Amino acid sequence: LSCILGKTHVCLFLSAYPVTMKIVSSLIPLLYVGNVAAFHVQQQRTSGTALSASASYLGRLGASAALGDTAFPAGTQTPAGMAPPVPEGAGLASPPPPPSPPVKFVELQGESLKTWSFPSKKTERVRINLKTDGRPLDSEIELWQGPDNTPNKIRCYVEDGKKRDFSVVVETPFGGNTLCVKNIAHMEFPMYTAVEPLGPASGPVFADGVARTIQGGALRTYAFEGEVVSVQVMLTTDGRPLNARVELLQGPNNIKQVMEVYTEDGLDRPFFTLLDTPGIGNVVRVVNTASMEFPITAMVEPFEIDPEQA
Repeated sequence: LSCILGKTHVCLFLSAYPVTMKIVSSLIPLLYVGNVAAFHVQQQRTSGTALSASASYLGRLGASAALGDTAFPAGTQTPAGMAPPVPEGAGLASPPPPPSPPVKFVELQGESLKTWSFPSKKTERVRINLKTDGRPLDSEIELWQGPDNTPNKIRCYVEDGKKRDFSVVVETPFGGNTLCVKNIAHMEFPMYTAVEPLGPASGPVFADGVARTIQGGALRTYAFEGEVVSVQVMLTTDGRPLNARVELLQGPNNIKQVMEVYTEDGLDRPFFTLLDTPGIGNVVRVVNTASMEFPITAMVEPFEIDPEQA
């Protein structure tokens, strides 16, 4: 019986052999494809949120696509948490410079002075800021260059040193300069002084650029609207001495700030200052206190404008 059954199974297997081979031969490619897909490396997705170009040290995010980078084709974003690729031959952009430290104010008691030395020729100008806690400001600034040589001298009075602080730029060419700041008010009126050296590429920039000539003994006034927050003033000559007085008025004969300026050479050492003009009805008056043979050139224009009041 076993022999008969064995022969029967063999016969059935042999009779179904062509069909079985067809099924197996059709399944083998599918198994091969499945095994290959199991070991296939999936391409990384490139979806993500857009990054700000200003916050990236590598510049524009589309620079790699423009240079033919295949890892990140054109129109795709950099994956979140990954830096964009750097093309071959392209250097990294220099990181932004560190922020400059805040200017430190030094308290200067009444009837006292303080000096700062600038021996290097790289310091071509110095910015000086004077302020008080709300009391009047009465000071004198002198620039010394060598023994008994004062090429620049400024006398300043401000009615309220907190509402209108005094800011001036003093030119320090040729090296070997010493700056002296005096508080000539009484002892009950201290002030705060900050001195910051500036480089060669820190000169004033005037948008209008219109210069007016003021002859000796003459004056010129400049009226400003209420939206003007501050005004910049620059006085120069053609190389002759400069003697002038700059006044800030608010109302008829109501002087809020006055400066008396002397410079032995108005071309190498021009006078530049910023005047705070809060409120309305501000007028800047420039007076040439020299004789008729010594004209000056004045440039006065708004420096800061409040957009909410414009």
